[in-house]
Amino acid sequence: MLLTNTGIDRQTIKEFEKVRSRELYKIWNRLASGSYFPIAVKRVDIPKGEGKTRPLGVPTVSNRIGQQVIKMYIEPQLDIEFMGFSYGYRPKKSSHQALKAVQNNIRHYS
Repeated sequence: MLLTNTGIDRQTIKEFEKVRSRELYKIWNRLASGSYFPIAVKRVDIPKGEGKTRPLGVPTVSNRIGQQVIKMYIEPQLDIEFMGFSYGYRPKKSSHQALKAVQNNIRHYS
């Protein structure tokens, strides 16, 4: 099985770089106009051991850039709305921290 880091459009980061200005303009235009919809994600099965596999979604380069822009813009605005004890999908918060908080709460609260 050959794993590549390209999406369904098969465009590599090097190829994207060659036409970067045009591609970034298309992403910006879609984001600014509210018409951004990600391109379908390529499904790749990755080995998990004992002959089993699990599906992995590989987005296109332009989708990765568009999603990162959205994340960088929206995340700081939304993060302030969460309580300090909320750990899911937050920057600088992990499942390990959540487990430690639960263990601490069990020791101190009934």
